[in-house]
Amino acid sequence: MSDLGSEELEEEGENDIGEYDGERNEAGERHGHGKARLPNGDTYEGNYEHGKRHGQGIYKFKSGARYIGEYVKNKKHGHGTFIYPDGSRYEGEWADDLRHGYGVYYYVNNDTYTGEWLAHQRHGQGTYFYAETGSKYVGTWVNGQQEGAAELIHLNHRYQGKFLNKNPVGPGKYVFDIGCEQHGEYRLTDVERGEEEEEEETTMMTLVPKWKATKITELALWTPTLPEEHPPAEAPGPEEVLGAEGDGELMEEVQALADISEGETDSLRPGEDDGDSTREDSREYGRDDYRYDTTDQGIVSFEEEESKQSELPE
Repeated sequence: MSDLGSEELEEEGENDIGEYDGERNEAGERHGHGKARLPNGDTYEGNYEHGKRHGQGIYKFKSGARYIGEYVKNKKHGHGTFIYPDGSRYEGEWADDLRHGYGVYYYVNNDTYTGEWLAHQRHGQGTYFYAETGSKYVGTWVNGQQEGAAELIHLNHRYQGKFLNKNPVGPGKYVFDIGCEQHGEYRLTDVERGEEEEEEETTMMTLVPKWKATKITELALWTPTLPEEHPPAEAPGPEEVLGAEGDGELMEEVQALADISEGETDSLRPGEDDGDSTREDSREYGRDDYRYDTTDQGIVSFEEEESKQSELPE
């Protein structure tokens, strides 16, 4: 099903179908402001130019969906809001009837995506917020999938690394609020490899990313520069807080958090959004919301949260 719906009927022969009440030009074309009702019950009120929807207008579908925004020659083009029958909503930029540019999509499960779009798909820099867990993916998208440099932020820690085909892969690091970083890499493992060759039946192998930790380091803490009138003689600096005594306990605590985090990654799956029947909402978010420092970051990708979205088109 398309976002366009029966809007296509008007484009083919708008002057010959439905009812129209509004301004016309000398050639008898719909031109200026007017109201139209199509035979199927859809309605449009807004501006026309030479028989086509052009400028600001409101198109209401009999299904309950509606588009409020700009048109260019019968196509959604410019800034506009599309509200879907299920209540999800997209607000942002359009080009040639497709979500294209910068926009925000609010899903029915209260997840949101804020960022760049290309030909109806999440593409470029964007932030996906998971309402159920409070986690969010901040980084690169390719053709609707999490792929490229990114950061997966949880409530008390974050992962910075690589994503490919919605999965973390390659080198990265976990940054914990307790004041340390765990470095390592995600490796794709095939548990059943070897057994399939002995079996006659073909078994589909599932590659699962597995975290392999290599080292734990302290955070590179930033402290403001203050005027030093009388610097303390023997006071330890902030960088000395993590002493040798606590290293053993810190290692154990970090490993426990890393194990928990790896489990959380498996449960995160962003809503898939079909170019034609997606759901999203929007309000104006600053573009800086999804930008981040990619220095020392690989590319992070985590799967989308499909549990709360029964029909999220891609």
